[in-house]
Amino acid sequence: MKVLLAEDDQLIRDGLAEILNREGYSVVHAGDGEDALDLFRSETPDFVCLDIMMPKISGYDVCKKMRVARPQVPIIFISAKSEEIDKVVGLEMGADDYIVKPFGVKEVVARIRAVTRRCYAATEDSTAASMFQMGDLEVFPRELRARRGETTIELSLRDIKILRLLCEHRGQALARHTIFDHCWGEMYLPSSRTLDQHVSQLRRRIEVSPRAPQIIRTVHGVGYRYDG
Repeated sequence: MKVLLAEDDQLIRDGLAEILNREGYSVVHAGDGEDALDLFRSETPDFVCLDIMMPKISGYDVCKKMRVARPQVPIIFISAKSEEIDKVVGLEMGADDYIVKPFGVKEVVARIRAVTRRCYAATEDSTAASMFQMGDLEVFPRELRARRGETTIELSLRDIKILRLLCEHRGQALARHTIFDHCWGEMYLPSSRTLDQHVSQLRRRIEVSPRAPQIIRTVHGVGYRYDG
């Protein structure tokens, strides 16, 4: 899933890009409103994170133009303008959500996951969004969640990618570079530590016993496997 991130402050832009990348999104960047519109036309992102006070064209005007071109694309305003009237204006301009700077990582992740669920909800009968099962764990990509009995488990987009890849290749030992290419992207510089840390965190949430995993099994010297 591709996100257009339009923010003129490079530090904030880099921080948001890191959060989005960690969640499993492909990110395209813009430092001003004009570039944001150009990228919106050329990259056709699935949703947009948009600053309001930007050079050349304001976020408000960018939002209006985006809404005319593609009315259904979700847009999140991210702005230092924190008064209630600013939020009201932003939402009336057509934004789906409004995040105030400075923001916390957990808040941004929660808002982005909510938008992702709306993107999936608008997708009709997409294989990528259909439910699948791994043992007693039911995975619901449309919700970015899994369920085991009455227990609900929150998942990131990257978690979903990893689980689906293993499920689709059940019984096969998938090499680390294969998992990286599919779940991080071919342009990502692979690091076994990055993958192992992510799998370790994912196991803590989805395995009944993380120390004796039944869903994501380690294949030493190769990568990981799901036996089904």
